[in-house]
Amino acid sequence: MSVKVLSPVKGVLAPITEVPDPVFAQAMVGPGLAVHPELTAGDAVSPVDGTVVTLHPHAFVVATAEGPAVLVHLGIDTVKLKGEGFTLHVAKGDSVKAGQPVIGWDPKAIEDGGRSPICPVVALDATAENLVDVREPGPVEAGDTLFTWQR
Repeated sequence: MSVKVLSPVKGVLAPITEVPDPVFAQAMVGPGLAVHPELTAGDAVSPVDGTVVTLHPHAFVVATAEGPAVLVHLGIDTVKLKGEGFTLHVAKGDSVKAGQPVIGWDPKAIEDGGRSPICPVVALDATAENLVDVREPGPVEAGDTLFTWQR
């Protein structure tokens, strides 16, 4: 079983260790990558085909039919915004396709508010060994493959 995990936003790909939050940086919730988003308003898209199993204004989890689930977190400490500046395009339980808009947001507004807009993309319940074909850091478009989850 393998699942291609796509970038939810356009920006610059970085190692997860660059996330200024130890829970993500130390891969406590799972391995993955991070994207420094382009500082323009837009949509974060689903990284995989699946079902939205968790949905907050600042984060979402999509579970694939094969089982693996992927967490996308829009910025760090953005939970404290209580949904302000985020627009939900889907509901919990909805089926989504990879590349489908899930949440609208403005990374520049996040940064202007003193928070990091970096977006961790995490393979939940995985180990680093599960991630193959990991893309090198550098520019990335929304919808580009970040890594393949192999099980």
